[in-house]
Amino acid sequence: MVRIIGKDYSRSELGRWVGDFSQVAGVKPYQLTEGKGKGARCVDFWTGTGFQFTVMLERGMDISQAFYNGRSLCWRSSTGDVHPHFFEPEHLGWLRSFFGGLLVTCGLTYAGSPCEDEGEKLGLHGRISHIPAEEVRIGKEWKGEDYFLSVEGKMRQSSVFGENMLLKRKIWTKMGESRFWIEDKVENQGYRETPFMIIYHFNIGFPVLAEGSRLISPTIEVTPVNEEAAKGKEDYARFTAPIPDFKDKIYYHKMRADENGFVRCALINENIEEKGLGVYLSYKLDQLPNFIQWKMMGETEYVVGMEPANCHVEGRAKERQRKTLRKLKPGETQEFSLEVGVLRGKSQIEEFERKLKSLEKSSN
Repeated sequence: MVRIIGKDYSRSELGRWVGDFSQVAGVKPYQLTEGKGKGARCVDFWTGTGFQFTVMLERGMDISQAFYNGRSLCWRSSTGDVHPHFFEPEHLGWLRSFFGGLLVTCGLTYAGSPCEDEGEKLGLHGRISHIPAEEVRIGKEWKGEDYFLSVEGKMRQSSVFGENMLLKRKIWTKMGESRFWIEDKVENQGYRETPFMIIYHFNIGFPVLAEGSRLISPTIEVTPVNEEAAKGKEDYARFTAPIPDFKDKIYYHKMRADENGFVRCALINENIEEKGLGVYLSYKLDQLPNFIQWKMMGETEYVVGMEPANCHVEGRAKERQRKTLRKLKPGETQEFSLEVGVLRGKSQIEEFERKLKSLEKSSN
């Protein structure tokens, strides 16, 4: 059964009301036709609940936009959608095509700050978000009484005399849901042990992010990355209106997982959408042991990053120096599973927070 506008429908019942199921929920591929995004392939999803999002096939199958009932769930930068032809890998050039969006994937062989590692000059956040998808498949099918919508593809990051890393990604959802799932598999298809860094850079913006919004998370310990972040550390989970000339702050969180090994966290605004609207993440702690919070309260650049990762953000050289640099051996694979969704209204937010508090109590 699927739940649409407050009522449950079977497949046959719903079929009586519509000529095509895309009237309620669907997937639509298309290409952008102008500007810096010209030629980029995109896929729109809508689920019948007011939840919709866009996957950019040209940009590592990242998610450029997301909405709930017409309200944006993410921050969008001034660059707009940018085709990977405009990628500038040197130093901070990555920022010229950083559209923000709900998700930008950072990696695969380096991520975080620019640095020089063993004689190799590395820019910001890696290449994977600028690699187009291949062997793309779009799915729309009933399985029993559930209507599944999906897109899957492959991105290969490779170089002669260098790495040969393959990311297989599947993003899927169901009719009647206000959430989606990401299933990733990274494989070292080369014959050399290769550095492996990945950050899932989720970017939450206005109106979910606003004065009075809060981050709720099973945080055990918060560590500021630098002196700037140490200023006001006690307010890491609370957010203000945009502030002129604000300097961004980055925090590392030590998180507590639930009995199934999942970390669940959310950014919520209790002052809109019938007493509350939020975006939550769920991921496996053993797959992504680090959590990075990016707090940016600046004008125009008004965003909070919720970023599960297998690394830190100070660059690969620092990771190697700490002896925390992860590597994949030839033929080795690593899988990742994430869930991203909407919290709607006071009751869902309170239930989400109640579960986090009970987890804290059970761990003490």
